[in-house]
Amino acid sequence: MESAELIAILREVRERVGAGHGSRKLDLMPLVHARDAALGKVAAIGTVNPRPGGLVNSLVQGWKRLVARVLDWHVREQVEFNRHVVAALDAAIESLNDLGHRIEVAEELKDIRDHWAEWRAGWESKLQQNEVRFLRSVAELESSFQHRVSVLDTGCREAMRGQHAEYMAALDRHGAEIQQRLWADLERIRLEYERLIYSELKTIRQRAVIGAGRAGVRSAPAEPAANHQRALPFDYGRFAERFRGSEEYVKTAQAIYDRLFAGRNNVLDLGCGRGEFLERMREFGVTARGIDSSEESVALCRQKGLDAEVADLFDYLAALPEGSLGGIFCAQVVEHIPPERLPEMIRLAASRLKPGGVIAIETPNPECLAIFATHFYLDPTHQRPVPHPLLAFYLEEFGVGNIEVRKLSPAVESMPSLRSLPEDFREAFFGGLDYTITGRKL
Repeated sequence: MESAELIAILREVRERVGAGHGSRKLDLMPLVHARDAALGKVAAIGTVNPRPGGLVNSLVQGWKRLVARVLDWHVREQVEFNRHVVAALDAAIESLNDLGHRIEVAEELKDIRDHWAEWRAGWESKLQQNEVRFLRSVAELESSFQHRVSVLDTGCREAMRGQHAEYMAALDRHGAEIQQRLWADLERIRLEYERLIYSELKTIRQRAVIGAGRAGVRSAPAEPAANHQRALPFDYGRFAERFRGSEEYVKTAQAIYDRLFAGRNNVLDLGCGRGEFLERMREFGVTARGIDSSEESVALCRQKGLDAEVADLFDYLAALPEGSLGGIFCAQVVEHIPPERLPEMIRLAASRLKPGGVIAIETPNPECLAIFATHFYLDPTHQRPVPHPLLAFYLEEFGVGNIEVRKLSPAVESMPSLRSLPEDFREAFFGGLDYTITGRKL
């Protein structure tokens, strides 16, 4: 009886589920009610129906309970089957509930896709319309611009370009001129400043000399002048060629003085030697002459058409008018002069320069220890190397300012083994073999 009822309930569930596929939303409430009814039937299996009270009822109920116990082994499988059927109903309800939810989501997604397709079609239509309008506006603006540009006069545009180019060129040209004027003004201010200091020091020294004279102090008598270089018993020209370098080498190295002596006139080369500096000045249109104590060197200079003569530099300088020279060049000479006469030579040279005249003195660099090993004592006429601070002091004493010192001929070029020394040590003790000191008359 109970099995037939359960089969009827399942048939009803199947019919209701089949009928629900056509609806938009599954109605699972009838299925839930049917499951609850099935649970009630399962729970009633093996129970005894209640009857009115009394002795007969008690006997009947007891007999039924006895029969139920006796038949328990028979109905036990049926009870388990019914319970599994109810569990299957629960699982079916859960699955149908999830299926209904998925159907709802799918229908909602379908509605969204339909709406999105409709909106996108409209948006693309509007986009095409706006693009056509934008391109039409751009074309109209471009046409209007071209029309206005064509109205302008072509000659006017060319003139404007020419004026702009001239303006930029003038700006560059005047910028360079302004920079040159600035440097010239700074140099002039420096010279004026040093000239003022020199004048003040000179005045103070004159007053000190006058005071000493009044106190009875007498200066020591000067030693008689003597030629700084005696005649040599060997060919000094061949000696210079071997140990100083070829004429072309020396002439090329003296290119550093071109800018210093450019535009000068009446330049004197003290110790002109083979005439390399005089040749260079002639190439640049600078009037220059030289003196040397070697007749052979002077004869060589004259063969080249250079203005040179044999003379003692002390006598020659003393015979020149003061302030008559535009420049003095003296290379590899001061180291030949006795140390006690060097201040006299610097005094004479400075006094013969006109204000603003330049002087350049080149000599071996005693700060470079390499010259004592390989260079300085090769020449037997060398007296003593002159440190540049001492030479700068002499120049300042006799009215030369704007002094600059530059080291020449790095020792490492002729002595590659020096590269193994630390750089700072090499620069301090093995720097340039020579140095040049330059200045201007205040």
